[in-house]
Amino acid sequence: MAAVARSAVDDTEAGIGSDELLRRVEVAASIDLFSWPVADPAAEMARELGIAPRATARTARGGNGPVALLGDLSSRIAGGELDVALISFGEAFSAFKKAMAGGDDTATWPQQDAQVAPTWSVGADRDPSNAAELAAGMLAPVFFYPLFEHALRGAAGRSRAEQADIAARLWARFAEVARTNPHAWAEDPPTDPAALGTPSADNRLVSDPYPKLLNANIAVDQAAALVLMSAAAAESAGVPRDRWVPVHATAGAADHWYATERWSLDRSPAIAACGAAALGHAGVALDEVAHLDLYSCFPSAVQVAAGELGVDLLDPGRAPTVTGGLTFAGGPANGYVLHALATLVGRLREDPEALGVSTAVGWYLTKHGFAVLGGPATEPGAPFAHHDVQAVVDATPRRDTAHGEMVSAPVETHTALFDHTGTPTIAFATGLTADGRRAVGKSQEPEVIAALVETDPIGAPARFDGAGGVTL
Repeated sequence: MAAVARSAVDDTEAGIGSDELLRRVEVAASIDLFSWPVADPAAEMARELGIAPRATARTARGGNGPVALLGDLSSRIAGGELDVALISFGEAFSAFKKAMAGGDDTATWPQQDAQVAPTWSVGADRDPSNAAELAAGMLAPVFFYPLFEHALRGAAGRSRAEQADIAARLWARFAEVARTNPHAWAEDPPTDPAALGTPSADNRLVSDPYPKLLNANIAVDQAAALVLMSAAAAESAGVPRDRWVPVHATAGAADHWYATERWSLDRSPAIAACGAAALGHAGVALDEVAHLDLYSCFPSAVQVAAGELGVDLLDPGRAPTVTGGLTFAGGPANGYVLHALATLVGRLREDPEALGVSTAVGWYLTKHGFAVLGGPATEPGAPFAHHDVQAVVDATPRRDTAHGEMVSAPVETHTALFDHTGTPTIAFATGLTADGRRAVGKSQEPEVIAALVETDPIGAPARFDGAGGVTL
């Protein structure tokens, strides 16, 4: 974190020099860390850099954290509360994983005194699953994003093969971009859709319909940093104008918190509201944005965002990522979007009259962020603002869950998890009852798993027992 922070400061080319600019940092901030879960990582980073900022900040859990923090600090700068802030983030999850596998005592890794805490925290968090989801054992992204993929398929009336082709061709575009990214974790990712979408010895099925190469890769060691300054501070520090990348607007909101309570599993009112607010503030349409990074933990996340924002994912003139995404560039827990933002800075300096957008996602398409940046030659049409559009999202319809009672309902969407031998071990399904409630259940019965994996079960009659089980 300290090394990449210093690199970011050097990258400003400030006339006063990097050491003096570091001394002017008033707030040091960090994204929530997974592999080093101390209370205030920015404080340790500041000590490593030999600086004494007057405040530290950190985000709550969630991949939306970088945009939330960017919005918070930019709002404080715009409001005259501070002039210079430094955001840094680093994960050593690959090293952490190897240490755990080797039996290392990770309790000996650097610790922080229990009384240490950041000056403030950005964002909020809570348990991501409700009682119905917990009863069905749905406890991680790998359970939910495949459900969204099949929900997209069902809504569009596509076959399994047609949907799989869309996901594979999309990820091939991400792999092509990763090949041009010198910071990407995957040095030589396959760009053939067939290789990406077809299960093999090196690309085992993880969940239906996703093989390994269509999943985010958290086992990376990566860091990124941003320097935020007021225009006056940048001028005072002698930062050349061709290094400035103005933040035009940010926005944030959460969809209805529990996935099974959302009206449609192929939609995101929060993404739509965030995009409308931030782009509206910037006075531009998304078609006018040259550089785009849609949060890409799984293909379904990208497709849902594209649907809400009106993005053509196969547009040859604009890829939906600037990094290569969380599979190929790397998905370091909560911090991926900081890499996207840092990459956008470079892209926009090279294309000074252009605009760039980065979206952000936390949990199961739950928490969202949207940021609009501009090249050095762009002039924001209005002073910076962060838009909290939660009230807009909260006003959209939601569903009750049919938890605690047995109901019959046609299968709405489904998935299954596979072991390392390629055998499905547990399957999941949701269904919509005649009165509009959503039921969710799992099964380890071979005949139910086979029906959900080997056929197209969408619309098939199912029985949900109200305690987390399903039969067909």
